[in-house]
Amino acid sequence: MYYGYPRRRVELARIAGYLHDIGNCVNRVDHAHTGAILSYNILKDMGMDIEERTEIMMAIGNHDEKTGTAVSDISAALILADKSDVHRDRVVNTNMSNFDIHDRVNYAVTKASLEVSNEHKKVILDLDIDTEICPVLDYFEIFMDRTMMSKYAAKYLNIWFELIINDTKLL
Repeated sequence: MYYGYPRRRVELARIAGYLHDIGNCVNRVDHAHTGAILSYNILKDMGMDIEERTEIMMAIGNHDEKTGTAVSDISAALILADKSDVHRDRVVNTNMSNFDIHDRVNYAVTKASLEVSNEHKKVILDLDIDTEICPVLDYFEIFMDRTMMSKYAAKYLNIWFELIINDTKLL
């Protein structure tokens, strides 16, 4: 058992995490649904049983904040991991004069941790944002929908989602 979940459920969530953005190889638009179909066929060809590949397909197909929601423990775990992925290492081009808002926000995040506290039944996203690079408000401009999706995914798992930015608890 891992945080109350059987090892196999955790492994399925890891597989979903590994494959979740595969749809981007076709197009960024509707990548979650495309990725669900691609992953289903890949896992089928690998011999995975239909129930498990369907679980992974559903998680991938529901991880986009515009069209998805938590539909299972696996999808909720995927959402929490994916929507909490903000950090400086995501920025490939470090020429700040070419940054768009996504680059600026990611580059400004100097520390990011996602902690799951089984004892306190919560998941904590703790960020340090360098406000000399961008204001915290810029984070919310691109991450508000993602933050709310994380909140509801945590609720699906009967845990609390907590967001801390620059040592200030916001949720």
